[in-house]
Amino acid sequence: MKINHLGIAAKSIEEALKFWADGLGLENVHTEVVEDQKVRVAMLPIGESRIELLEPTSEDSPISKFLEKRGGGIHHIAIEVEDINAALAHLKAQGARLIDESPRVGAEDCLVAFVHPASTNGVLLELVESK
Repeated sequence: MKINHLGIAAKSIEEALKFWADGLGLENVHTEVVEDQKVRVAMLPIGESRIELLEPTSEDSPISKFLEKRGGGIHHIAIEVEDINAALAHLKAQGARLIDESPRVGAEDCLVAFVHPASTNGVLLELVESK
């Protein structure tokens, strides 16, 4: 396993890029809208991982709610797993509270599933199975 990305909520990807791209020199290699999650994402590689900037595309987006409640900042940590279904089954058997009982398609057509912060000491955890 490895950290696939750190998800960072932002009101505007363009504003956030002023720091991450212009300030630190990270390159925005991919931007897309994930309709299912009502979010626009930008991916910026850093080492073996990435920073994922998250901008809401509607007022009822989970990211909009996060920004209203907490402001911008780290939204989630994503861990890459080889077999997301096996990882979900294992976590469920261990008593973890799952937000997603089965994976769904996320950014870059990866399979993703979220684990509730109540099971992870307050951190929203995303499991990612890459193509």
